[in-house]
Amino acid sequence: MPGVQGAAAVPGARVPRRPGVPRVSSVYLALAGGTGSMLVTAAHPLTGTTGTAGWWLFVEAPALLVLTALAARRAPAAALVPALAISVILLRMIWPGPPSLVLAGCAGWSLGAAGAAMAGLYLRSLDGHRRRAVEQAVRDQRLALARDLHDFVAHDVSGMLVQAQAAQLAPELPAQAADALRRIEAGGHRAMASLDRTVHMLNEPARSHSPGLDGLRELADGFSPAVRVTLAIDADDLSRESSATVYRVVSEALTNVRRHAPGATAVNINVTKNGDNVHVHVDDDGGPPQRRPPRSTGRTGRRGGGFGLAGLAEVLGAAGGSLSAGAHGGGWRVSAVIPE
Repeated sequence: MPGVQGAAAVPGARVPRRPGVPRVSSVYLALAGGTGSMLVTAAHPLTGTTGTAGWWLFVEAPALLVLTALAARRAPAAALVPALAISVILLRMIWPGPPSLVLAGCAGWSLGAAGAAMAGLYLRSLDGHRRRAVEQAVRDQRLALARDLHDFVAHDVSGMLVQAQAAQLAPELPAQAADALRRIEAGGHRAMASLDRTVHMLNEPARSHSPGLDGLRELADGFSPAVRVTLAIDADDLSRESSATVYRVVSEALTNVRRHAPGATAVNINVTKNGDNVHVHVDDDGGPPQRRPPRSTGRTGRRGGGFGLAGLAEVLGAAGGSLSAGAHGGGWRVSAVIPE
């Protein structure tokens, strides 16, 4: 599954195909209508009925032409059934008859079926062109925003790095302060790398460099020297998209801890795979009671916090998963279910 990319997608996420309901129905209707028509046509010689069609033929034939065009637009292979039904529908009137008449009649009606199929294929090409144009426009907009973000944030982060590196040159620097400065420098380098990677991923759809399960250990180790972070992973053979989504959930949950539970002393991260779903739990102990500010629930009606968990909750919900956050024991828990 789609880690979360941009503002609207989980890697590999299976977005519900809301427009797909009428598409599937039109294909099924074309298959059913074409099959039914051919059965009626075949029943004429089998039952000895000859030369009967009447006015119904002028209703059935246009309907089959419309079904052929619809099927060709949605699923070209399915258009063969109503097209074949149109080609042989004239047999109801001319069977039995001279072979030349039968062939000429079927060939003539086949031209109408071919025309309907071509019209459907043309509409299909327009749909594809429109879809690609929209995707390209969205991608260009995301890329422009990402580049602006990269430029603005990179300027500030690079300034922080310079200050942290300069501070380490101070004489007789206490060991604790030196260690904190090194961690600030390392975190700044990771932030710069993440910004570069984000822009690169938008340029390269393969997203082969997206962090996943293999990056959780580094993420946990670099969280805070004052917090004991426990990481347990029991999930194998995850898709690249699902692995990237796990990383995003854990990263947002740790950010939530840093913002809203600065006094936390322990964080537990558990990643397990159960059937077709990946379960992620991030718990913290909350720290001393007097230091607990209001916590983000990850939903639009929450108090405080940003939109990281809220955005993930909406995206995972649309993909068939879920994300919730709430009090757990003396602290807080962020739980996510990610479809594999």
